[in-house]
Amino acid sequence: QVRLAESGGGLVQPGGSLRLSCAASGSIFSINTMGWYRQAPGKQRELVARITSGRSTNYADSVKGRFTISRNNAGNAVYLQMNNLKPEDTAVYYCNLEVLSDNYWGRGTQVTVSS
Repeated sequence: QVRLAESGGGLVQPGGSLRLSCAASGSIFSINTMGWYRQAPGKQRELVARITSGRSTNYADSVKGRFTISRNNAGNAVYLQMNNLKPEDTAVYYCNLEVLSDNYWGRGTQVTVSS
């Protein structure tokens, strides 16, 4: 069994900040990439940011310069620092773990940006 434990979601005003955390545990054999995805009402799930085991990063154009993804030294936890949040960032954010050809997901955490 593979489990992803998420935390850090909440309500914030435009221009504010939040930090999401995700810890992976269980039967993990090979971790190539971890990342964050989000799904807003009426929209498809989209990639927000990814980070490889070598700590290379990739961001969606819509969040580049505002969000920062990072990873702990052991490589089993991933974080997303979100600054200058906008209403269009409102979504359920999901932690993703890539293990060989399989993908695992957290339960999701709600991020709401509203004045």
